[in-house]
Amino acid sequence: MAIILVVDDEVGIRELLSEILIDEGYDVRLAENAGAARRLRNELRPDLVLLDIWMPDMDGISLLKEWHVAGHLTMPVVMMSGHGTIDTAVEATRFGACDFLEKPIALQKLLSTVQKALKHDKPVQRPPLTLEAFSRAAFVKEFRRRLEQAAARTPSLLLKGAVGGMAEICARTLQAPRAPWLDLTTLSSALTQETLEKLAGGVIFVPDLAVLGKMQQMNLAFALDRLERQNLLLVAATTVPLSALGEAGWDGKLLARLGEVWVALPALAGHVDDLPEIASLLLSNFVERGEVSPRRFSTGALNALRTLPWHKLPEAGWSELYALVRNLALTSLDEEIGADDVARVMPAQDDGDAGEVLLQPLFDQPLREARDAFEKLYFEHHLRREGGNMTRLAERSGLERTHLYRKLKQLGVALGKRGEE
Repeated sequence: MAIILVVDDEVGIRELLSEILIDEGYDVRLAENAGAARRLRNELRPDLVLLDIWMPDMDGISLLKEWHVAGHLTMPVVMMSGHGTIDTAVEATRFGACDFLEKPIALQKLLSTVQKALKHDKPVQRPPLTLEAFSRAAFVKEFRRRLEQAAARTPSLLLKGAVGGMAEICARTLQAPRAPWLDLTTLSSALTQETLEKLAGGVIFVPDLAVLGKMQQMNLAFALDRLERQNLLLVAATTVPLSALGEAGWDGKLLARLGEVWVALPALAGHVDDLPEIASLLLSNFVERGEVSPRRFSTGALNALRTLPWHKLPEAGWSELYALVRNLALTSLDEEIGADDVARVMPAQDDGDAGEVLLQPLFDQPLREARDAFEKLYFEHHLRREGGNMTRLAERSGLERTHLYRKLKQLGVALGKRGEE
């Protein structure tokens, strides 16, 4: 059954469209504004979104653009408006909308548009980026050999020094062509034997151990007991010491098993001459996959990357480089990213704290947006450090738990199962 997300600030429109589509056999979910739509899109991964253009908090075109540049436009979107114009429809199509409905919406027009949109061809997915792309850098080639050698001898591998997108690049390197793949953080229900059997021969990936809630930790333990039987490889990434996870309430035996075999990414600080090529490859991958608009680095920008204070970062620096390149691609105004862009996002400072320079983009935003962005970064950082423990987070932030939950929901901070309990 196809899931359709209807986004409209008018309750009458939402209810009317919902009744019609439910009668046609669709699973319909409703959102009254862009914030609710953003949350439901991340939670449900709908098959189709009907998106109103005129909304009070953020208009539909802006939300469409946000999904487009963030690589979240994985579903067809049909725009709706009572004040539609050809120009508006063209702009929406340019940013990924597959069709346009003008209010009042006729019944047959609605149904035919929905049917057409659900059959809309999705863009061809490019092969995922792997460490093979960085093989010209000798130290990356050596790390890749070490990674593959370890994975060939154990069903469970701990990756230290990177989380998120960079950790996925390492894990994808170990995935056989067309082999199954499961990101364990996307599974909110109990992992079953049937699911593991379907994944046989594939990879189970944990992009960041620190964000796993209790249910996901149980799923991790369940999978660990059955890896060899199903010919599965588990790759779990962390930048947090396992001892800190233990203090946050993790089972000691589970952590001991996870830490049996580990590989650490080499620190970028010792290989700054290779940074320009690595950054260029990351940027090309973002562009090719449609996550960002076409961008390229100027010679000055690549040279500026060499001078950044990589030695001051607490970890190997890979996750920071990944985030930096993506940030530059999303926030630079010109197709060519210049040295001034690098300085704007992360200026080189010999006497500054590396964590502070990462906040430089906030200085270019209005005060309210900058404050919300900082608070979200603050809570996500400490949520990771505390392993999802809300009691510790409340103590660290000085907020009462009820107010803390309300604040996290307002900022759109995702909680694991542990945080929701």
